[in-house]
Amino acid sequence: MSDDIPHNWAFSTLGELVEHKKGKVPKAFSNGPADGFVPYIDIEAFETGFVKRFATTQKTTISTQDDVLLVWDGARFGLSGVFGTGALGSTLVRLRSDALERDYLLHFVRHHYRLINSRPRGTGTPHVEPDVFWPLQIGVPPIAEQQRIVERVETLFARLDKGEETVREVQKLLTRYRQSVLKSAVTGQLTADWRAQREGQLESGRDLLARILETRKEHWQGRRGDKKPVKPDIADLFELPEGWVWTSVDQILRAGLSNGRSVPDAEGEGFPVMRLTSLKDGLIDTSERKAGRWTFSEAEPYLIEQGDVLVSRGNGSKQLVGRGGLVADAVDPVAYPDTMIRIPISLEYLSPHWFVQLWNSPFMRSFVETAAKTTAGIYKINQGDIRSFPVPLPPLAEQVEIANLVSEAHAKTVDLERWCETELKRSASLRQSILKDAFAGKLVPQDPNDEPASDLLARIAAQKPAAKKTRRKTPS
Repeated sequence: MSDDIPHNWAFSTLGELVEHKKGKVPKAFSNGPADGFVPYIDIEAFETGFVKRFATTQKTTISTQDDVLLVWDGARFGLSGVFGTGALGSTLVRLRSDALERDYLLHFVRHHYRLINSRPRGTGTPHVEPDVFWPLQIGVPPIAEQQRIVERVETLFARLDKGEETVREVQKLLTRYRQSVLKSAVTGQLTADWRAQREGQLESGRDLLARILETRKEHWQGRRGDKKPVKPDIADLFELPEGWVWTSVDQILRAGLSNGRSVPDAEGEGFPVMRLTSLKDGLIDTSERKAGRWTFSEAEPYLIEQGDVLVSRGNGSKQLVGRGGLVADAVDPVAYPDTMIRIPISLEYLSPHWFVQLWNSPFMRSFVETAAKTTAGIYKINQGDIRSFPVPLPPLAEQVEIANLVSEAHAKTVDLERWCETELKRSASLRQSILKDAFAGKLVPQDPNDEPASDLLARIAAQKPAAKKTRRKTPS
């Protein structure tokens, strides 16, 4: 492999070139700057740049702006960056090298992030695997060429940054547009002209709700859960258009809400159960499934039906908990898992496409996110929360019109959204290509007047005290 690099380069490994020292928990902290204390660089400070505490300089690992920092332990292991002077927390490692410019080393480590992060040590808290990290082979250019490489990389990356910033602005505009459409759909503004053209021709929402409640009462009478449905609290809600009425999720159900069931994976054949990943952009992708270790009779109460709306019970992100998807088409028998709640709306009187659009609208999201409770870092909602959520109910014909208009508006954004995703992936790929060329000596021309890297490494070796060539201790 050394034959593939320029003649004035050398070839080595991180283990040979880089000195490292792991951080530790300091003996004392201060909430503000004080004599003998420096910024404490824990994982939060490293990622955000915001320092909350200061640590004593005694018996701590001090890093400077000339060091590369690497997350060695935890879920973020493999991330690298730079910081100012500070005391390193115990999950971080300081990297230094006399043979490598700081930013050259930083770009190299970042270039190999996927490899480092995909091969951890440990089954509990993951760590960087020393046998993966330290043997990484690196081409060493002359110092002057390293500086030219870094300058060229950062120039090209700055251009990509501008392009990505533009694409992300487009994504924000698309999100705002879709939210604006949903807001106007929920308030009735989207169909104001359509409604005016049909004045006096539509069944009112109030009459529609009365029929839903009567049917609900007939179907539920004498059954478990037979009790008056929860009415919505409309004290602080907006005024509805003429012909609409406020109701609650509970009032428009054809059956009770129900959680799915937790099912272990089948080692061989089993009855299929969907995965949480089946929730995709307001729809349920029933191909996202696994074989569960249970029988058809055990799964039967949890079989999904066309028109069902399924929502996620929990998620680590409040913005994702409670997201809903529609079973839009008839499906072969498959059950929903315990990570979902089924909302069986009254299909005789409601458009399921309209309901799932309403459910994922900013209006309904505000109720979901307010109701979500966190346990061990997971946000969850429950059936009691969902039953009480208010629903602005239009006539059935208007529900269908709203669903069509929202779908048409969404379709206009799909191609542009896909273009944005493609461009961001293309930019990420270009970054990797730039770094690949950089570390192969193909990004900038070589200067014959540069000191060869072999001379640099020889001089560094001569300046170091003699030591046994044993592998240095790696962070645990």
